[in-house]
Amino acid sequence: MEIWTERPAKSDVEAVVRRYFRLFRDGKIPEAEQLVDHSSVRHVLKSLWAGSVRASAGADEGSCGLAAAEWERDLSWLRELDLGAFAWGHTGSHVYVEVTYRAQTIEVSLGFWVKPTDAGWVVAGPSTLW
Repeated sequence: MEIWTERPAKSDVEAVVRRYFRLFRDGKIPEAEQLVDHSSVRHVLKSLWAGSVRASAGADEGSCGLAAAEWERDLSWLRELDLGAFAWGHTGSHVYVEVTYRAQTIEVSLGFWVKPTDAGWVVAGPSTLW
């Protein structure tokens, strides 16, 4: 996990988020988790899947290509996701990132925040926002 002695610049935080997402999308989830003070991986995966694959099929979990448990084992669908626009909160401590699926913005955004710890400043997240 990257740790800063002072509050990091927005560009530093965005670089960490991009690296995180690139690893996550490539299925290298343990490596991605090491970059941020991480939330529940299963929750993030399920939210992204529901907002992308399931939503594009216009179906419920059981009727769209990947069964409920299969989407956790077969992460190939992640490769069709990408990051969209970054939007910073007014305090400068939270950033919200749009996610695209097949070049279309989905209803789920990821939220990351900068927080102080005993060791220094870290990026935490992601939260999922609908």
